[in-house]
Amino acid sequence: MKHEELVNMTAKDLRARLKEINQQATDAAGDTLDALITEAEDINGILQDVQNRKKLAGFAAAAGTEEPKDDGEGDEVKDKARENRGKELKAGSTVKFNAKNHFRSVKNALSVTQTVTPQHTATDVKETFNDVSSLVDRVKVVPLNGGETYQRGYVKSYGDGAGPTAEGADYNPTEPVFGYVTVEKEKITAYTEEPEEMIKLPNADYDGIVEGSVSKAIRRYMSRQILIGDGTTGKFKGIFFNPTKKEEQVIDPATDIELTAIDDGTLDEIIYSYGGEEEVEDIAVLILNKKDLKAFAKLRDKQGRKVYTIVNRGNTGTIDGVPYIINTACKAVTDATSKAGDYVMAYGPLENYEMPIFSDIDARKSTEYKFKQGQIAYRADIFAGGAVAAYNGFIRAKKKATA
Repeated sequence: MKHEELVNMTAKDLRARLKEINQQATDAAGDTLDALITEAEDINGILQDVQNRKKLAGFAAAAGTEEPKDDGEGDEVKDKARENRGKELKAGSTVKFNAKNHFRSVKNALSVTQTVTPQHTATDVKETFNDVSSLVDRVKVVPLNGGETYQRGYVKSYGDGAGPTAEGADYNPTEPVFGYVTVEKEKITAYTEEPEEMIKLPNADYDGIVEGSVSKAIRRYMSRQILIGDGTTGKFKGIFFNPTKKEEQVIDPATDIELTAIDDGTLDEIIYSYGGEEEVEDIAVLILNKKDLKAFAKLRDKQGRKVYTIVNRGNTGTIDGVPYIINTACKAVTDATSKAGDYVMAYGPLENYEMPIFSDIDARKSTEYKFKQGQIAYRADIFAGGAVAAYNGFIRAKKKATA
């Protein structure tokens, strides 16, 4: 179920849904199991939010609304309060002063019957459509503690020299051929500002949404670079990247296929063009643009029946049982603006792309940079890189020139 549906359910219904997920997970595997786990984590988060709101309501009720009476301690207590507020101000914290103690008119004004219709603010913030491809979460992440580069070796071929040998003759040489790829770290950053008025609005986590957006911006960038990283110094080496030196080519451009349109043979062409001569890969994933996914879904045979069975799960799903991931870094073969030679799809096991992470995502908030203007600044950064880590680890599809 989608997040929008879950947040509208009662706590009782959410717990019942968790039991259903637990039963369904018994026979689930692969993407189906991943989807169930994601939904269960979402439900747990929603239930935790409910518990936290109940706790806050309890704290508010316990605090009450009555003003504390003077208990006779007088100036000593007031001086202590002033001292504490002074320390907090020096430390950069926000402090509050009781308006009733400083402006007599405030107390009177608060007792007057309200004649203005009160405004109410929603307790959450509606997010927009997802714009981060799950590709960034599906490739092989290699966590590293610092460093400048990451080197990955791979086998290009195992040799093919075995054969009969006469008595006393030398053995037939079958030397494997190796290659390696070097991944350099790239500093990826994101920055945004918001007016301080946004975080003053009641009951809505605008501040959290903005702080999270810088991290999402980094993830979106990385999900695109996995495909289109240009491989220059300090940059991702994307799946569509073609080094000029042949010895640096992890994917042989000669294996690329060309497509002119989406038809009833497109999926077979991709699947059976990938892999070695002795096998058909069964754990590969198709990466494509949403426009081409739409073309797969709309294709009909002469009797008007759907040619392909599409199962959608947000950013992922299956086409006739073949897993797919949507990524806008792919051009669309069905898009008239795409040019001949543009890469439109990639197909292969996602673990064949390795993404070393040289640092955590460091997200920070600052209220000092534009303090006078009342602006709050957010920034985030990470050091990461990526490259295809298996020889011909993916097959790539290009748009073919039409006559």
